[in-house]
Amino acid sequence: MNYTDLNKKQLLNIKTLGELKAAGYQPKTIKQELRDNLIAKIRKKEEVFPGIWGYEDTVIPDVERAILSMHNINLLGLRGQAKTRIARMMVSLLDEYIPYVKGTDLNDDPLDPLSRVAKDIVAEHGDDAPVAWMHRSDRYTEKLATPDVSVADLIGDVDPIKAATMKLPYSDERVIHFGLIPRSHRGIFVINELPDLQARIQVALFNILQEGDIQIRGFKLRLPLDILFVFTANPEDYTNRGSIVTPLKDRIDSQIVTHYPKSLEIGQRITEQEAVVKPEQKGLVKLNDLIKTLIEQIAFEARESEYVDSKSGVSARMTISAYESLLSAAERRALMNGEKDTYIRISDLYGVVPAICGKVELVYEGEVEGPVIVAQNLIGKAIRTQFLNFFPDPEKAKKSKRNPFAKIVDWFGANNEMDLMSDMTNREYEARLRTIDGLDDFVDEFTQRLPKEEKLFMMEFALHGMAEYSLIGKQALDKGTHFKDLVSSMFSGPGGEGDDFGFDFDDDDDGKPF
Repeated sequence: MNYTDLNKKQLLNIKTLGELKAAGYQPKTIKQELRDNLIAKIRKKEEVFPGIWGYEDTVIPDVERAILSMHNINLLGLRGQAKTRIARMMVSLLDEYIPYVKGTDLNDDPLDPLSRVAKDIVAEHGDDAPVAWMHRSDRYTEKLATPDVSVADLIGDVDPIKAATMKLPYSDERVIHFGLIPRSHRGIFVINELPDLQARIQVALFNILQEGDIQIRGFKLRLPLDILFVFTANPEDYTNRGSIVTPLKDRIDSQIVTHYPKSLEIGQRITEQEAVVKPEQKGLVKLNDLIKTLIEQIAFEARESEYVDSKSGVSARMTISAYESLLSAAERRALMNGEKDTYIRISDLYGVVPAICGKVELVYEGEVEGPVIVAQNLIGKAIRTQFLNFFPDPEKAKKSKRNPFAKIVDWFGANNEMDLMSDMTNREYEARLRTIDGLDDFVDEFTQRLPKEEKLFMMEFALHGMAEYSLIGKQALDKGTHFKDLVSSMFSGPGGEGDDFGFDFDDDDDGKPF
């Protein structure tokens, strides 16, 4: 009988050490197990890390090379770069079930027992020693490194109650309550945010990584643990809260640097995959590709913004939260207006401001501006960037003989103003946009024939884009946006005429400031 040919049911029917030997089982280290299963997947052209986008030519090949080299791994990168997700997906490279000595804490291999308890069971029962089976999902342990993590948490400590009950000295291995790392024997152990672990705790990992030695209260135990260690770390942590001590870094075989999506398309794919869209929202809210692109563009703008701390990074979780907030903003409007469905609007984009504020770390200048203002500016920059993909460059249009923006600009120049409120009904939204002379024809000129709802969206997009290029004025309101002539907007602010400039006009004079 060939052990590798046994199916799940046949494996689980093996209950003793003798039956396991008869099946042809041979011990294998976890790193060898991962290597063998990875080789099999590569040969079969199977995807090893499904759902991890943007790393096909960079991070994933590095991880595969590390596994083939049987290395411990450190995934180094800013927050929200799928480091932990990659570690969790390594579980799929483990065998579905492995045998262990029943009744042991360290998941001992029946043919290669490690703990004193397992050795005693095998010595006492021989081929009748009981065997149980562990699923691969139980072979993954994850610990977030925090300053309060102790050696006892990770390695273990002497249990005085156990020593008294069993009448054993403290030097006996059987009185030890093992920590997370020994209990992860024959599994994957992940420490997230390694630099946050105190230096003295990092030192305790030295011999485990190198020699397999564990020291507990001065008693040296020789436990050659079989573990794949995966660490994650943020480069910023090296200076702000801690660092990885040099001897420990030296013992981590492969350090793999992760990165953010390099294109809007990859970012959009990640966001749509991870965002939780409620079933009711799917039927209620209609989206287009441009609004999805704008969500990703916000993240790209944030990573380049002088107001956002680039060392901290802008997590992919920002776009995921923003996407969910965008849908909820449109859903809320439809519910308030009693409408059966609604099409997404640019005004809904400003409903994602709370999602942005909670996901970016600001530098001092950004804190002075305020997180809400910074978030609104990022949205504006995203609109400005994408505007040129659909409409002419306003800077060049100003110099051309025929300015396509002229009719819209003239309409606002004739003292016309427009309020686009975030909670308007679909009918009112359409009526207000079509009131603006030239806007309808402008969109028709530079876009293909569009359905009515998408055309209205592009009309609103054109207005916001023109405001970003200073062709018309724009002012944020509590419940929407106010558009007007650029010149008049320069002399008005939240407090009224002349407020931005601090002028005080004399009613009895000719209007000149004092």
